[in-house]
Amino acid sequence: MIRSAICFLLVLSPALWAATKPNVLLICVDDLKPVLGCYGDKLVKSPNIDRLAKRGTVFENAYCNQAVCSPSRNALMTGLRPQSLGIYELATNFRKSAPDAVTLSQHFIANGWRAEGLGKIFHVGHGNVNDEASWSVPHFSPKTISYALKENNPPESTREQALFENKKEAWKLPRGAPTESADVQDNRYGDGMIADEAIKRLEAAKQKPDEPFFLAVGFLKPHLPFVAPKKYWDLYDPASFKLPELQKAPEGAPEFAPSSWGELRQYKDVPDKGPVTKEQAIHLIHGYHAATSYMDAQLGKVLDALDANGFGENTIIVFWGDHGWHLGDHGMWCKHTNYEQAAHIPVLVAAPGVAGGQRTQALIETCDIYPTLAELAGTPAPKQGDGRSFASVLKNPATSVRDHSIHVYPRGEGRIGRAIRTQRHRLVEWKRPGEAPDTAILELYDYEADTAESKNLAAEQPEIVAKMRALLAQHPEAKPQISNKPGAKKEESKKPKSKQDRGKMFDGRDQNKDGQLSKEEFLLNQPDPDEAPKRFPKFDTDGSGMLSREEFIKSGKK
Repeated sequence: MIRSAICFLLVLSPALWAATKPNVLLICVDDLKPVLGCYGDKLVKSPNIDRLAKRGTVFENAYCNQAVCSPSRNALMTGLRPQSLGIYELATNFRKSAPDAVTLSQHFIANGWRAEGLGKIFHVGHGNVNDEASWSVPHFSPKTISYALKENNPPESTREQALFENKKEAWKLPRGAPTESADVQDNRYGDGMIADEAIKRLEAAKQKPDEPFFLAVGFLKPHLPFVAPKKYWDLYDPASFKLPELQKAPEGAPEFAPSSWGELRQYKDVPDKGPVTKEQAIHLIHGYHAATSYMDAQLGKVLDALDANGFGENTIIVFWGDHGWHLGDHGMWCKHTNYEQAAHIPVLVAAPGVAGGQRTQALIETCDIYPTLAELAGTPAPKQGDGRSFASVLKNPATSVRDHSIHVYPRGEGRIGRAIRTQRHRLVEWKRPGEAPDTAILELYDYEADTAESKNLAAEQPEIVAKMRALLAQHPEAKPQISNKPGAKKEESKKPKSKQDRGKMFDGRDQNKDGQLSKEEFLLNQPDPDEAPKRFPKFDTDGSGMLSREEFIKSGKK
């Protein structure tokens, strides 16, 4: 009789039924490396991330699936690695490869949740678009690139903002400032606007107790440009910042493995080639920290609103950085590599019934978050994906569901670097998909002996290489990058080449938006594919193996 009464109440009371379902707060942060207090950093000011760490579990060995925005976010939202989708750049939408994929938020919608997205969740821009099917209501997002100071706001927009808005001929616009410190309120910049909107959504959710929410909040900072209200810059003494000791690529590394950090070179006062000055480097490091502290403060407001509206006890919180960032180490900036500083990410998870203040050495990948959230929320396991749920690790942080993680990065001429990371080592195998294993160029690093990755050990430690390649052999071959554009029309190839046309052609071929063309990118959509490879050396006037915009435009006019 009692059991029948309980069942009757559950049927008649949606609010009581919904209360058994946890809410989900997914915090996505752009370009955030684990330079945080909860990861042991003594300089950064990250009090709100640190208090979330005390509330949940810190994953000390979390890795992205590729150190660039769109593929990394595809892995989060579909559970599919870049090498499974065949998408390694910004422009190609994941539905080009997997049109019927059920995204993480769609999975929750199908199981009774209301899904709302704010800020940067999917990568939008550089030719890519949002996935509206993933949200119960229209997605909310302020401008990705914003400045408060008049001198940094040209009337025709900046190059980077135009790229994020999918505007044509963005290369013709002025370069934006790489940093800004303005004495303004937090919501003058994008992350403050996103936090304000998240607070409104949480207050509205309180009025709908019969509908559990999946709220994805995507903060924009510390992505370039490093803009933040002055008070966050003032948290730091510039004299406290030091340059990394290692200022060169690892000894013995392939010449194509490092990044040329073309993303940063899109901003004004940054040289097109060669290093920044020491003063610029210190200022950029300062800016990264200021932008991190600014984002941290916005997170604090959202966490306060979560608790103030009574959701703290029944909400799963996941805090995730999409990839790391080179902050001058190896003489590099930005992401776009397979090295530790680019691939290592922060992940914090708090969930009802799970102890707080935990730390774990368990290896996890971004694609693991989808099945983990599904299990924690009591929904069916997703039907697609490469991930493994690590929900069991939250119960016992001494355990692990993986003995290695895998991530990738493409690097010219069709090469894809597949990287295996264990607790101690990383192996990178560079080769073209489908080619024989013995054609590969290898990198090996030992993080117990050499945390800075100063030397490639592959030639010196063949036994370790063999063991790591055996792990790599457990994974399918990487798919080559799928085509995002139709083939060039013959009549187009007959048009006279103007400077404007050459610039558009450069932008269309620059798939990873690093400001340079690899040979593979140069050959995209060439009307004479048999002859085009012979032209590349003639265009490459400095013999670097990469084409600058100037080389591409000027050589094409000869």
